[in-house]
Amino acid sequence: MKLNKSSMPSANAASKPTEQSMNAGVGMVHLGFGAFHRAHQALITDTLLKEHGGDWKIVGVCNWGAAGQSIEQTGPEASFANQDNLYTVAVGQDETLSLAIVGAVEQVLFSNQVDAILGYMTQPSVKVVSLTITEKGYCHHPATGRLNLEHPQIQHDLAHLDEPHTAIGFLVAALKKRREDKIAPFTPLSCDNLPHNGVVLQNIILDFAKQLDPKLHDWIAAEVSFPSTMVDRIVPQTSAADQQRVNQALGLEDQQSLVTEPFLQWVIEDKFCNERPAWEKTSIDNVIITDDVTPFEKMKLRLLNGTHSAMAYLGYLAGYQTINQTIQDEAYERFIRYLMDIEISPSLNVEGINLGHYKDSLIARYKNSALKHRTWQIAMDGSQKIPPRFLQTIAYGLQHNIETPGLYLALAAWMKYTRGVDERGAVIDVRDPMAEQFADIWLTNESVEEVVEVFLQLSAIFPPKLAKQAAFKANLLHALELLLEKGAKQSVYDFKC
Repeated sequence: MKLNKSSMPSANAASKPTEQSMNAGVGMVHLGFGAFHRAHQALITDTLLKEHGGDWKIVGVCNWGAAGQSIEQTGPEASFANQDNLYTVAVGQDETLSLAIVGAVEQVLFSNQVDAILGYMTQPSVKVVSLTITEKGYCHHPATGRLNLEHPQIQHDLAHLDEPHTAIGFLVAALKKRREDKIAPFTPLSCDNLPHNGVVLQNIILDFAKQLDPKLHDWIAAEVSFPSTMVDRIVPQTSAADQQRVNQALGLEDQQSLVTEPFLQWVIEDKFCNERPAWEKTSIDNVIITDDVTPFEKMKLRLLNGTHSAMAYLGYLAGYQTINQTIQDEAYERFIRYLMDIEISPSLNVEGINLGHYKDSLIARYKNSALKHRTWQIAMDGSQKIPPRFLQTIAYGLQHNIETPGLYLALAAWMKYTRGVDERGAVIDVRDPMAEQFADIWLTNESVEEVVEVFLQLSAIFPPKLAKQAAFKANLLHALELLLEKGAKQSVYDFKC
């Protein structure tokens, strides 16, 4: 039988929706309704509804395509309605699975269902609109954090706000309508891996609104709050094998199941302009409301995301398909722990957190064989991820006389990866908004020096102040030459940790 409301009582799950949670009203819209949100914010909200009630059910809006275009109502997302919007979160630790059925989702919409989406976003009962649209969904310049006004989808939305194509357009269109109807604004809540994600979202929204209507800009600036958040949970793309394993354990067919790890953390800035769910009151650990997210954010972006990306590029080039495979190589484990201890930790200052324990937990999480997190998946959209994950730590090292040869090696591995050919001569499917530009750089420049020079002229990635530093350029050139000569695996094996 398929998972739905009628079959749910027979499911072999430790946690199931209650009548109270299933009958709750809608209080949130989430843009970017992917696996991470479903295993993180939606699961926490579901737990809140079960334990404390409240009208906080979620309307999910499926993610946008790589170019910002609306996706069609096809593919596996369409099965949510067939399952009464229920799905299973399987928490995996090596060979063990613990199942929970989530019932916090009221409806799943597609980004081309504009009227329905804006209809929810302009209801007074909707008080939070959260986002996991990935870095590229913000249509911004990663190096500056400001809106890219030349982005074709942003230009479309400025001209046709009644039919937005981007999450930014949807947010501004809904806020504009709420202002006109004298409805209190919702709180936009970014849950993406961006430094100061609330500030970034605020600047982008204000940049957009200023182009559209200065009065709307002023109203948003005065009335709308943009809390920053830090989110942490490893949620790989669900494979057919994962789905089959979950279905066998569940005793039902669930086309939307996903597998994640036991660890979960959500740090939220206490800065809302409307009511919010009391997420911190649930029985789930590590949901923290705070006045300052920054220390947690830096810790996670640099230690977890930074080493994740280092393994993604250096691991993929070495032939490793998953993070678990990569970290099982003792040389790679030594290299990653060296990055954490020697190159990244000096840039962090997180009161109340034992960094040694945190780093130990990261290594253990990477080794979890229940998670088949593909290096290729993590390697996607490097142009958007490189600034917060590598460049900020490297810049700190240059400023404080801390050598970071390991991070230069990881950065050079990203550059080599963008060439689109692996070390065995096979084509790499480089998924990145700037993929064509990267391929052209490698094609039209003969020497390694020229390649590095042209890459560093990409101001959307490399802040000019950093790119112009002679030490930065020399260290990156040396690392790339080393990689091209020895290959990724041998470079890691020879690295002096």
